[in-house]
Amino acid sequence: MKNRRTYSKWIGLVCFLCCQITLSQTVFGKWKTIDDRNGVNKAIIEIYEEDGLMHAKVVKILEEGKKDARCTKCEGERKDKPVLGMKIMEDFEKNSKGIYKGDTLFDPEKAMTFKAKVWLDEENKNRLKVRGYLAFLYRTQTWHRVIEE
Repeated sequence: MKNRRTYSKWIGLVCFLCCQITLSQTVFGKWKTIDDRNGVNKAIIEIYEEDGLMHAKVVKILEEGKKDARCTKCEGERKDKPVLGMKIMEDFEKNSKGIYKGDTLFDPEKAMTFKAKVWLDEENKNRLKVRGYLAFLYRTQTWHRVIEE
């Protein structure tokens, strides 16, 4: 009986570790954005799959004084809408190298849309590289996985 309980504990631990490893190997989940220019924590972004494509939305604003931010510079349907809950990535497709590419990476602060690609950092799967393109210029940010317990 004691051996059976010990065996069950080991099985449970192995399953837990496998789940953790699997979760840390995907772009899906919650990510903390940090301004690469001044180190300010900006937001928590949730990346999710819908109809086989990658999407992302703002689920929490971390920056002081911006919790109720609205997209004042936006035009059209986003004009004066809350940034919290706003979709910032739409319809990104995964290629054979595991990189997601799309035409819609939206920056609510600048009210600009960029082409972009997103991939996991090869050295640390808890870091996400997000590169936005404007013509031939680009900028890459590193987002950090939010580990929820």
